[in-house]
Amino acid sequence: MVNDDSFVIRKALKVRGKSLAFRNAAVGDAEFILSLRTDEDRSRYLSYTSPDLRAQQDWLAKYAEASDQAYFIIESLAGEPLGTVRLYDPKGDSFCWGSWILKRDRPSWAAMESALMVYSYAVDHLGFHRSHFDVRKGNEKVWTFHERFGAVRVAENELDYFYELGLDAIRASLAKYRRYLPESVSVEWLNTVSN
Repeated sequence: MVNDDSFVIRKALKVRGKSLAFRNAAVGDAEFILSLRTDEDRSRYLSYTSPDLRAQQDWLAKYAEASDQAYFIIESLAGEPLGTVRLYDPKGDSFCWGSWILKRDRPSWAAMESALMVYSYAVDHLGFHRSHFDVRKGNEKVWTFHERFGAVRVAENELDYFYELGLDAIRASLAKYRRYLPESVSVEWLNTVSN
């Protein structure tokens, strides 16, 4: 599918929900990100990440210059880091999301609110109509979570299930789980200068 330039993933400085905020990831977040991505239990279904702090800092420095993705630190409204999430791979009116990982001692509702925030940001503020993503087959807790949102399994390979989620299902989930995110997220845009 040819990418439609009218659908782009734009970085935000901050995205605010009911009880959580997404903050644009920066080089200074490398140690926190590594603590999540190298935790065997938290990251067993994510792609491998080197434990090298310098490599993570370098990746985040390159991310700061990238214009095709948004990588966020999930925080409490008081600023306590709770996890990460990333929007990337725009294909027409569809976006992909992943790198979704929450620390062990996060609030019980953080997964639900952060998922709703992803969809609110992508649909209400970036204009996407659909989502596509993959989940490791062994990660039953997460793929059943997505299926409750209305995600449809469209393919699989040896390791992963591949899903799509349309606008009607996204809107239905935002309404169904409104107690976690009563209103659309608010966005403080990142000021970027193009050369």
